[in-house]
Amino acid sequence: MTDGSKSGIIAARLRNYFLTGLIICAPVAITVWLVRSFIEWADSWVKPYLPSFYNPDTYSPVAIPGFGLLVAMVVITLVGFLTANIIGRSIIHFGESLLNRTPLVRTIYKSLKQIFQTVLQDQSSSFKKAGLIEYPSPGLWSLVFIATDVKGEIASKFDERGMDMVAVFLPPTPLPTAGFLLFVPRDKIVPLEMSAEDAAKLLISGGLVTPDHKPLANAPPRTITQQKRA
Repeated sequence: MTDGSKSGIIAARLRNYFLTGLIICAPVAITVWLVRSFIEWADSWVKPYLPSFYNPDTYSPVAIPGFGLLVAMVVITLVGFLTANIIGRSIIHFGESLLNRTPLVRTIYKSLKQIFQTVLQDQSSSFKKAGLIEYPSPGLWSLVFIATDVKGEIASKFDERGMDMVAVFLPPTPLPTAGFLLFVPRDKIVPLEMSAEDAAKLLISGGLVTPDHKPLANAPPRTITQQKRA
């Protein structure tokens, strides 16, 4: 074996070792960075409003990460607890009445409240299912998150035309935080069995991370209409 072939083998092994280490270390480093950034963001919002007597950073030479996030979780839990009784509901109703009388603020507040109520309710299935639609042209398929049945004025306009429509969210790759709201006929959506988390992984990775699936033998994909009837 010549010196050139030996050096080539060594270089290939070093490259493989580096790629293996990168596969292991990169997800860990990015996860730590994201968690740390979220904790620091929560602390930056909560700690400035804490009295110095209750702020542990006052007595510690170094900042204690996560205390602001812990306080925020406790406060949110207490608000939920107070909402369950008559006195708490009265206080919250009074605060909401003040917000509803404030121009611009009431629009933002009502919109955000409706979004959180729709997404976080236990019985809600919004954005918990993924599907496929033909977009942007026939023969090309895009992955979407199924939001909800069309409601309100938009639903009435579609009903006049005898159209059963579903609101879906079409996110881009690799950052699914923005995208397009589309209204698609129910029978034009091919629902997927994968979870919303697996669908997000598929989008973020650009199709590289595909969730495992064991399809049934000779079972064609079912549309939302077929699932609803079943």
